[in-house]
Amino acid sequence: MTEPALRLADVHLRLGRGTAAVDVLRGLSLDVARGEVLGIVGASGSGKSTALMVATGLERADGGRIEVAGTDLSRLDGDAAALFRGRTFGIVFQSFHLVSDMTALENVATPLELAGRRDALVAARAELAAVGLADRLDHYPAQLSGGEQQRVAIARALVHRPPIVVADEPTGNLDETTGAGVADLLFARIREVGATLVLVTHDPDLAGRCDRVVHMRAGRLVDETAA
Repeated sequence: MTEPALRLADVHLRLGRGTAAVDVLRGLSLDVARGEVLGIVGASGSGKSTALMVATGLERADGGRIEVAGTDLSRLDGDAAALFRGRTFGIVFQSFHLVSDMTALENVATPLELAGRRDALVAARAELAAVGLADRLDHYPAQLSGGEQQRVAIARALVHRPPIVVADEPTGNLDETTGAGVADLLFARIREVGATLVLVTHDPDLAGRCDRVVHMRAGRLVDETAA
């Protein structure tokens, strides 16, 4: 059997303390195949975004096992986990998370520069061209529309060719028309680079474009459908 790109096995996470503690993930188990486009849907507070945080190591689980291409994230300390995440994942957030005092080119090149890539600027220019922003390289986030900012964020997530991309409500801050264009771009680029995509969304149309959709409720998977 082919090893999955990502495996969550009986993952638990409690946030807060005492009477304010909340069990956000309660025995979550999920396998994501290599090259799969997986959609995660569910009501607000169901644990969708937290599942992504735990899967990428941005949040450490209280129990269970998270394996990425056979590597157990729980065995990595903070620095090792950060290095592994930087090589393995591309992350697209709903609110873009661009550095405000960096140009589009600098935002995309920075992950490569931190990894010691000498061709960081060349690769960043090529990736921005691939998302249709060849003429916006020197613009700062405040000078870009929301759709353009998310295109920069997609370029930043893909520029180092990670095997797995996670996207948390990537069209959630955009109007319908702009969001549709960004979604088209994201799916097209994922196919072109051959990455696995795990997508959290509340948009049924976006979920319907995934290979498979899983439904979460109260920190667990409750249903699964093939698109």
